[in-house]
Amino acid sequence: MYIGTQFPARNDDDYRVMAQLGLKRICANPPGHPREWTLDALLRHREHIESFGLELDMIQLPMSPRVVEKHDFPDIMMAGPKRDEQIDFICKLIENAARVGIPAARYNLNMIGIPRSEPELGRGGSINDAFRWDKMDQNAPPTAAGVVDEDENWARIDYFLERVVPVAESNRVRIACHPHDPYTPDGYRGVKRVLGTVEGLKKFVQMHESPYHGLNFCQGTVAEMLEDPATEIFDVIRWFGERGKIFNVHFRNIRGCRLSFMETFPDEGDMDMWKSLLTYAEVGYQYMLMPDHVPHVSGGDSKNTAFGFTYGYITAMLEVLRSMPKNAVAR
Repeated sequence: MYIGTQFPARNDDDYRVMAQLGLKRICANPPGHPREWTLDALLRHREHIESFGLELDMIQLPMSPRVVEKHDFPDIMMAGPKRDEQIDFICKLIENAARVGIPAARYNLNMIGIPRSEPELGRGGSINDAFRWDKMDQNAPPTAAGVVDEDENWARIDYFLERVVPVAESNRVRIACHPHDPYTPDGYRGVKRVLGTVEGLKKFVQMHESPYHGLNFCQGTVAEMLEDPATEIFDVIRWFGERGKIFNVHFRNIRGCRLSFMETFPDEGDMDMWKSLLTYAEVGYQYMLMPDHVPHVSGGDSKNTAFGFTYGYITAMLEVLRSMPKNAVAR
């Protein structure tokens, strides 16, 4: 395991900061619209990243977690008239990633974005994202995706995987899907979110089985599916980790549980992140651990400060882990 990030660099100084803080491998997309991500553009991007002493470990496929009508390629999950064309583009992007030596890509099969209620005050007055179902508009209208029931959602996911997983496997590029964040009751905004439960994620990774088809395992999002994250999260990590289905980890914490939680810094939430790290080690996880959502803190560079804290937290735990005898990691 190693520290990573998906922090979107605003300029080259952000890449310099990443290197200065000890990062080696990152997830970062080329500049410009995804239609401009040609083979040459990907190669230039990888070489640019390497000029800062970093490695380009992963890109994000242009299937945004925003609501579906704002996706770069909305017809993939809306089953629109350009669906095949857009899937073909994704397949070509995976092929080009392989050609320039990018080993992995993450993506999202989302239709209603990342619903949240009003932010809440966290430690020291930080501003933290939260989701309280009783504070949501439970009768909010459907998005442009319309009404999508469970069978239809699975059918659209299957259509995508059937075409994309063989391309990923033949090119040896790991494709890592992010779960639906957060779990929402059936029919919220017209959609049954099938990747918003652990059982749904288990079904997902067993469809079109391949060692190159797995998860961007967002520990915070998975915790949001559970009734008692503090005790349940470890067996969930084991189930997916033992099957080699975790390709990237968003190492974040929450306070609360299914339908009522606040995002936190990793050291102050309900889950024991040290025990979580030991569990990833136990199952042989070998890729990036990265911050994801972080609280908004005071100061002129709030996001960089919060990410910097989390880099240090993860790095320190990895250093302790590496100093331990290997047999001490076993369950």
